[in-house]
Amino acid sequence: MIDVRGLACPMPVVMVRREMEKNSPASMEVLLDNQTAVENVSRFAGSNGYQVEVRPAEDDEFTLVLTKQG
Repeated sequence: MIDVRGLACPMPVVMVRREMEKNSPASMEVLLDNQTAVENVSRFAGSNGYQVEVRPAEDDEFTLVLTKQG
């Protein structure tokens, strides 16, 4: 799980990109705490071949479940 709570964009996208480049995971979870980061990470992941599932958590937090397609 990548925890990017409290980080302003573009850092959440940068951290997800690093994980993708380093490990090329089949799936990963990203913990976020703002809507802008949810949108940016979702867009980035989608453009890199990942299906995105947004799971709202408590206190304005979200978990993104990214799953590699194909």
